[in-house]
Amino acid sequence: MIEAHDLTKRYGSKTAVDGISFTIPPGTVTGFLGPNGAGKSTTMRMIVGLDRPTSGTVTVNGKHYAQHRSPLKEVGALLDAKAVHSGRSARSHLRTMAATHGIPTRRVDEVIEMTGLAGVAGKRVGGFSLGMGQRLGIASALLGDPRTLILDEPVNGLDPEGVQWVRNLTRQLAAEGRTVFLSSHLMSEMAQTADQLLVIGRGRIITAGLVQDVIDSATGAVVKVRSPQSAELVPLLRATGATVDAAGDGDGTLAVHGTTAELIGETAARNRIVLHELTVQRASLEEAYMTLTQDAVEYRSETTHEAMEAAR
Repeated sequence: MIEAHDLTKRYGSKTAVDGISFTIPPGTVTGFLGPNGAGKSTTMRMIVGLDRPTSGTVTVNGKHYAQHRSPLKEVGALLDAKAVHSGRSARSHLRTMAATHGIPTRRVDEVIEMTGLAGVAGKRVGGFSLGMGQRLGIASALLGDPRTLILDEPVNGLDPEGVQWVRNLTRQLAAEGRTVFLSSHLMSEMAQTADQLLVIGRGRIITAGLVQDVIDSATGAVVKVRSPQSAELVPLLRATGATVDAAGDGDGTLAVHGTTAELIGETAARNRIVLHELTVQRASLEEAYMTLTQDAVEYRSETTHEAMEAAR
């Protein structure tokens, strides 16, 4: 479990993390989302003691990271996959880590197999592709068989097979009762992997909750209704407080906001109105994310027209 209370980090006059509080429970995959510069990496670094909070506290499994006698057995972290001596082999790097933390050598072989590094374990890390470097970083995080995993952009540089492997691995670890806290800019992948989300912007928490709850709270669900009696149905739905828009294609299709498919169906049944379609349409996580963070983006790309105008 990871618990933060009023966690704040300032660098001079800049506030990177601004009094955030959250709990990341065991047995779940929690996705950590936010634009560049939102404070995600700073938060993760404070969790594992690489940055000292200006104020507030953050603990892992009930203790500050530095208070754990065997940190690697409590917390495994992937924050910078490139932070490895390029002249060492993957096996040498992992064996050195194991030796300094009292971890049996057999565990090195286990994580090498687990992360698909067996074929390159004897090669120098300096010659690794970005994807293989990520696998080594994940192997390092898993080395102590920790109860908590913190993974910053774990699928960066991985091919589709590697991305699926990370997805399955993190869900398996959570199923074992571990705490899994990961960030990613791939919204489609996060939607398939995470159980719950923590969204941050400009150092503050924007929202938190189950994935679908976060999506629905940001965008709202739309119910698509198609009926040959749509003209009769519209005033009945509006009387319940729903907002109804006609699709404009003339086939009796309606877009209904502010109510549920169940209530629409019951209203139609009571009034003997035939329905040909009743479908809940939900936004994607990417659409919800863009809505939630639109005022928290520090670096915004110009539109093509704006860029062309600026260049004149």
